[in-house]
Amino acid sequence: MMSRQEIKSEITGTVWKILTQPGQDVAEGDTLMILESMKMEIPVIVEDGGKVAEITVAEGEAIQEGQVVAIIET
Repeated sequence: MMSRQEIKSEITGTVWKILTQPGQDVAEGDTLMILESMKMEIPVIVEDGGKVAEITVAEGEAIQEGQVVAIIET
């Protein structure tokens, strides 16, 4: 049975670059996207491998700390 894991932003900032897409397999430690805050680039890392079910943000979008940015099926 598959479970869904919500990936949340640890910062308030902007989505700089999305590196994955729905349907893509990802492994533990892979970078889903890169966020930008105060001119720093912060990677969003996958904690458990699985398949990207959904990317819930778009490049250039302003996001808040704790906001769900992706859903991974594990």
